[in-house]
Amino acid sequence: MSTLHVRDLMTSTVVSVGARESISHVLSMMDERRIRHVPVVDEQRTVVGVVSQRDVLQRALFQHSGTVNDIMSWHIETIGPDDDISVAARIMLDHKYGCLPVVEHGRLAGILTEADFVRHMAAHPGESLT
Repeated sequence: MSTLHVRDLMTSTVVSVGARESISHVLSMMDERRIRHVPVVDEQRTVVGVVSQRDVLQRALFQHSGTVNDIMSWHIETIGPDDDISVAARIMLDHKYGCLPVVEHGRLAGILTEADFVRHMAAHPGESLT
C-alpha cells in the first residue's frame, strides 16, 4: 500500500474569512455550515490565521461585537497537500490543533481536520494511515 498524503484526506472546498469579518457573521456561518474551524486569509488567499468555534463562542459569551482579527490564532502551522499524512497527524497531536490549513504555492488549498481522519478511518476500516 502506498503512503497517504494530506491531499488524500483534506477538504478542498474550504470556507475562509478575512480578518475584518464580524464575529457574529462567522458564528452564523459556522452554525449554518456545521464547521468548527475557519482559516483566515488576506486578499491573496494567504493564510494569516485560524478562528475556531471555541474562539467565537468564548467571545460571544461576553459580546457579539468585534472582528475575527480580535479572536483569531495568529501563530499557526500549515501543511502542504503532498506532505505525508503522518507528518500532519504529528503536528496536530503535538500542538493539540483541531485543524491544519493546507497551503499550496503560498495560498490556501484546503483544510485538514480531525473529522477528515475519522471520515477516512470509517470509510476504510482496518486500513492503516501509513
